[in-house]
Amino acid sequence: MKITLDRVNENFHFQLKNERGHIVNVDARPDFGGNDMGPSPMELVLMGVAGCSGIDMISILKKQRQEITSFKAEVEGERVQVGEAKPFKDIYVVFSLEGNIKEDKAAKAAQLSFEKYCSVSKTVEPTATIHYKVILNGIPLTSEGGTSNK
Repeated sequence: MKITLDRVNENFHFQLKNERGHIVNVDARPDFGGNDMGPSPMELVLMGVAGCSGIDMISILKKQRQEITSFKAEVEGERVQVGEAKPFKDIYVVFSLEGNIKEDKAAKAAQLSFEKYCSVSKTVEPTATIHYKVILNGIPLTSEGGTSNK
């Protein structure tokens, strides 16, 4: 896996490209001297958690023949000062699913994603605790999970 970065302007706007030619713009916020032409690198980490776990959950539920009519996720990260850096300390993920899906299968899909399959989550686990919950057809499931290797 390889990513290339090209600087677009005199500030912090970059275009990143993967080996298949997909481009993502990255920038800093104006208060940090950027032009806000794309998400920040830390926002991309949260997007990566959402996308990775979303792929896992949908894959698991499809294999179990669950009918998904809507799938959404919200991810928030809390950061902590560690020297000059501000890594994530806690990441909160809320999945909202709709469809003909059994509660136990939805909860298990989230658990499997974070505990076994999601490479992005496994990458951030040494420094951040990931908390997640599942809302199925507008009803929060009682199980709420968290993973950490700290």
